[in-house]
Amino acid sequence: MNILGTLRTYRFHYLMMLPGLVLAGMFVFYPIFAAVFYAMHDWTGFTATKIFVGFGNFTKLFQDPIFWNAFGRSLLFLAGTVPLQMTISLVLAMVLNMQLLKLSTFFRTMIFLPVVTPVAVIGIVWTFLLSPFNGPVNGLLLDLGLTSRPIDFLGSTETVMPSVIGVYIWKWLGITLIYWLAALQTVPDDVYDAARLDNCRGYRLAIHVVLPIIKPFALAILLISSVAALNVFPLIMSMTNGGPFFGSEVMEIFIYRNAFAADDGSIPQLGYAAAAGVLFGAVLLSLTILQALATRRARKSNAGGAM
Repeated sequence: MNILGTLRTYRFHYLMMLPGLVLAGMFVFYPIFAAVFYAMHDWTGFTATKIFVGFGNFTKLFQDPIFWNAFGRSLLFLAGTVPLQMTISLVLAMVLNMQLLKLSTFFRTMIFLPVVTPVAVIGIVWTFLLSPFNGPVNGLLLDLGLTSRPIDFLGSTETVMPSVIGVYIWKWLGITLIYWLAALQTVPDDVYDAARLDNCRGYRLAIHVVLPIIKPFALAILLISSVAALNVFPLIMSMTNGGPFFGSEVMEIFIYRNAFAADDGSIPQLGYAAAAGVLFGAVLLSLTILQALATRRARKSNAGGAM
């Protein structure tokens, strides 16, 4: 009866929520349950018959070295992008926030410009720039005498991941910069004034005063950047398609290749790909839970310090 009374009292509010709940059910909750369902079946996607195999697809994944290589590259990409992206953007945000540059607004716009550029365009342009055949980057390196012959940045397993990591950081640096600027805006001006009276300036001001205050925001930015770094399908697909020789095949490319684009002539394995997607989603969920716990602990620590 209490539930019915609550529904009757707030019926207008729930009615306004209904369109959002319907869309969430169609595009969020249903795909999650469908992925788990398909992960427990041996299904190519072309037949009406689905063979239930339970955890067979997951067992097969754990024994697949290609899966572990793709999983390792995703973690490598995460480790190679997030620390550099957060550090560079934090330094730039502090410089721009203190208005040490007269053209700070112009620099913010220029740094953010790659963010609003379509990923496909970024991939195609950088493929041309990094090309060993008359590519501008190789031309510059040859002119400066830094290399004696053109470097095949995207055609070698040794250079493809660092190249894609560099392009990714350049593209998404602006969005992380905006996050840091928003966090820095929460630091009161009185804090800066008090620090200057104590002759605390430069890196000491940043490390001992500013960073402890924005620590909860840093954890949130870390989570957002980590999840984004694990969802790099469009960039890698437009630049390397997972090559050369699987050298840039991350988890998303592995899932796509097994589900829709088997390049070895074999039949696509939708159930197998769904199992890989479920495991990959579990990793992202774990990152989210860890971030929530770390943020709660940081807020309690800041609250205790304030008291």
